[in-house]
Amino acid sequence: MIRLGINIDHVATLRNARGGTHPDPVRAALEAVRHGADGITAHLREDRRHIRDEDMRRLKAALTVPLNFEMAATDEMVAIASALRPHACCLVPERRQEVTTEGGLDVAGQKDALAPKIRRLQTAGIRVSLFIDPDAAQIHAAAALHAPVIELHTGAYAEDPSEGALTRLQDAADLAGALGIELHAGHGLTTANVGAIARLPGLKELNIGHFIIGEAVFVGLGQVIADMRHAIRKGRGETDHDRRK
Repeated sequence: MIRLGINIDHVATLRNARGGTHPDPVRAALEAVRHGADGITAHLREDRRHIRDEDMRRLKAALTVPLNFEMAATDEMVAIASALRPHACCLVPERRQEVTTEGGLDVAGQKDALAPKIRRLQTAGIRVSLFIDPDAAQIHAAAALHAPVIELHTGAYAEDPSEGALTRLQDAADLAGALGIELHAGHGLTTANVGAIARLPGLKELNIGHFIIGEAVFVGLGQVIADMRHAIRKGRGETDHDRRK
């Protein structure tokens, strides 16, 4: 069964719009877990535009499921993560002017800079994943750095669900499997487009945030998580009965 991680960044975005404490992203994380989330993702950006340092500490203390710490590959973030020791860290590219993460990390072009940061995180007992585009050179670079996990950026497919975009993701998934790398995916996924992504060979985990938090405004967090689970199973040709077995 594919694991479903819920990104709670945009609960913090809503909280920060008023500068207070409501809605609480930690409460949202616990509600997501109560309704079946397998893990929680939170991105501590350099400018702290949504998730804050204290949010990460509270999440680590409160959660009984894995915490996936999304972060830029900077000395500051590596130090914070090494002290916090979440289950996993997903290294992502980050530009202050972007609204959301716009592409994958250039692992092939930054191997020398990334290597010591990955080693430090792994020494702290943290599972490292690299958020990359579905590109063979990037996947080979991830393997060379002994990253156990890659998360494929599905944004291009979400924006233009063409056969070519899907084929690139499928080829990347095949290559990751051949190299012994665990495969995750995420970005721009909805109940309408997740089915094809759920069929990627070897896929173990999906991390979804914006759609789930946005749709929860209309139907509630529990319902949208259930709807996403159903869409994933439907995409894989499974039934609700298959999940209960």
